[in-house]
Amino acid sequence: MQKITPFLWFDNNAEEAMRFYTSIFKDSKIVSTRPGPDAKVMTGTFELLGQEFMALNAGPLFKFNPSISFFVNCKTEEEVDALWHRLSIKGAVLMPFSSYPFSKKYGWVNDQFGVSWQLNLTEHEKLSPCLMFVGKQAGRAKEAMDFYTSLFENSKITSLFQYEAGEGDKEENVKHATFTLSGQEFIAMDSSLAHDFTFNEAVSLFVKCETQEEVDELWDKLTVAGGEESQCGWLKDKFGVSWQIIPNTLGELLGDPDREKAGRVMQAMLGMKKIDIAGLKKAYEG
Repeated sequence: MQKITPFLWFDNNAEEAMRFYTSIFKDSKIVSTRPGPDAKVMTGTFELLGQEFMALNAGPLFKFNPSISFFVNCKTEEEVDALWHRLSIKGAVLMPFSSYPFSKKYGWVNDQFGVSWQLNLTEHEKLSPCLMFVGKQAGRAKEAMDFYTSLFENSKITSLFQYEAGEGDKEENVKHATFTLSGQEFIAMDSSLAHDFTFNEAVSLFVKCETQEEVDELWDKLTVAGGEESQCGWLKDKFGVSWQIIPNTLGELLGDPDREKAGRVMQAMLGMKKIDIAGLKKAYEG
């Protein structure tokens, strides 16, 4: 089971987005959806290239931006060309789809929903979330990787390339790095250039927890030294990255066919910051 799932906050078009993405990526499907009070899809789970994503219909409060993008490595020119064509329709190109010193074919685009994608032609097919540390967080990518890899088992920094003098950013800032969390690959980079965006709740990292002890430990570690607690299992860490620390029990209880019981669980969850499994079970039992 995938431990950490990218969670996307859509402006009432989550179902449309899920159908679009699963129509253009290989090894992709909509796994499940859950309706809201108006019978429209409220939440959904889908897979792209075998990687799990989650989507939420939640209105215009938060907007996607390039601080968290999705880096897609493609093995053939046909694949990368087709993805670029589809993702760039009604989108905004950040870096033209072209050849670069680091890649035969590469481009960066925000798609029609605002989600940011980096497409790259290489020998290995993979899709990885990419965190770009900008503004006040620029220069902290290495610190963040060290911190994140200390939190999860089977985690490590797997590659690290830093800027040298004259390369367009501050020396020793991270040009490109890869790291794994619970075996999943992530990418990190710094940018000291002027940007009008930073991390926000539009993309969060949803962590599946087995026990209350695991919830408590991750919650405590992620909210220290400038982190912020929010509602319903959400928090921001000291770098501004949003996380959801969620016990598997919550999904199990919310999925109960007895909608009265599930409704009580939902109401209990809405009143919590850190999720309390005992409180959820008490609400479920009535």
